Amino acid sequence: MKTHANKPVISIRYIAALMTTLASATCIAQSNPASMATPPSMPMSKAAHDAQKGVIAAEYKVGKATCKSLADNAKDTCMAAAKGKEKVAYAELEYAYKPSVDTRYKVRVAKAESDYAVSREKCDDQAGNLKDVCVKQAKATQTSAKADAKAQMKVVDARNVATEKTTAARSDAAVEKTNADYAVAIEKCSAFAGDAKDKCVKDSKLAFGKN
Repeated sequence: MKTHANKPVISIRYIAALMTTLASATCIAQSNPASMATPPSMPMSKAAHDAQKGVIAAEYKVGKATCKSLADNAKDTCMAAAKGKEKVAYAELEYAYKPSVDTRYKVRVAKAESDYAVSREKCDDQAGNLKDVCVKQAKATQTSAKADAKAQMKVVDARNVATEKTTAARSDAAVEKTNADYAVAIEKCSAFAGDAKDKCVKDSKLAFGKN
């Protein structure tokens, strides 16, 4: 992060495109955390994962080359946006390859850190108190986004634990009901004698999986 004396006043379309990409992704994640709650339906193969890493690296190389044609803080901001886009892309790739609460959390953190890096560079276009406020605001936004990401991770963890406990409880209840019904069936066999009783007991065991 550097402060430059000369600052371009015209907008750079490439920077705007990169920043829009980061902002859109972050907005979706913050406004609808549940949109990331479900892992990808189809697991990604290692071959596809490795191929996508190459695509991300190539896109970053192109972005970096574009930034080199700029100057002063426009160049710094462009580089921050390009690096941020790459960082988020890699995090999203890992989530697609190995979906979990942790990799999902890392996607949101990557977006928060990338947004901060770009915002921090933009603050260098200002001076004095305006710059100080800009930096504080950028940091506050990052802190808030990370806090939301951590809270969402804890909610999902708690939900998963609750689901596991509920499933276990239902399984235990099902076993108890089956055992009770089996006891009733065996008791009914007592009304018979000899081969009829033996057949009744055998049929009851078969029906309740007690063989």
